[in-house]
Amino acid sequence: MPPHKRSFRALACTVSALALAMTAGTASASAAPVDAKTGKSGKTVTSGWNNWSCKPSAAHSNPVVLAHGTWENRWDNWFVLAPYLVKRGYCVYSLDYGQLPYTPGIGGQASIPESAGELSAYVDKVLESTGAKKVDIVGHSQGGGALPRYYLNFLDGAAKVDKLVGIAPSNHGTTASGLGTLARMIPGVSTGLSLVAPGVEDQITGSEFMKKLNSKPDTVPGVKYTVLATKYDEVVTPYKTQFLSGPNVRNVELQKLCKWDISEHVAIGTIDRVAFHEVANALDPAHATPTTCASAVS
Repeated sequence: MPPHKRSFRALACTVSALALAMTAGTASASAAPVDAKTGKSGKTVTSGWNNWSCKPSAAHSNPVVLAHGTWENRWDNWFVLAPYLVKRGYCVYSLDYGQLPYTPGIGGQASIPESAGELSAYVDKVLESTGAKKVDIVGHSQGGGALPRYYLNFLDGAAKVDKLVGIAPSNHGTTASGLGTLARMIPGVSTGLSLVAPGVEDQITGSEFMKKLNSKPDTVPGVKYTVLATKYDEVVTPYKTQFLSGPNVRNVELQKLCKWDISEHVAIGTIDRVAFHEVANALDPAHATPTTCASAVS
């Protein structure tokens, strides 16, 4: 790798690490552990995140459901965005899905149809608790792409969802910077992956799951879509495959909003406040304000 590219990568890692360090204390102070069966916190969640007594306001009538990415969970993916949205007046909920018994606390690994069933049940629970008619889903990676698209297209989720905001979403599968393509060429690798982590195999370009998912149109009537992608994504590749086609779609490249933003796949979904400002715009377009590099500190 040329020296200037190594320096660029090192700078990106340093910025991400500093941001993570600065926000980690706030996250741990704001969130209490949630019971996996009830979805309720045993202690007060001071941020209001996963607060099952929350009732949506007239200004933000749709509760927000946050769906984490592969190998993540409801806390490590959302410890910045969840309080960010709560501060703006939303009822915010995050679920764990797709956990396998041999990797507790690490989600997004079960088959996506199975995980979509968990998302469906969770949305129903949020609607029942809040009395709302619809939710908005914000997801990262699998949670913003393949998972909710399956829920909308195959589990009748469209009637319960107003907006879907995908951050670096796996909408059309991924080559995983060539690793997924390589796996397809080595006998037994895909089969082994489908046994160990089927949710990962489902997202590889050309998988049987992706063939089924993309046999349907990208969008369903009545749902408003926003895709937020970074050109430095090294996980869902090529990054432009994240974009959707169809009515009520807005595809956004992060660097068109802030050319200095160097977030890659993980950072854009976990700590990037420029990206999160655009998420807020997508959730409330009537009161949207320009997203710029200055949004990182707004």
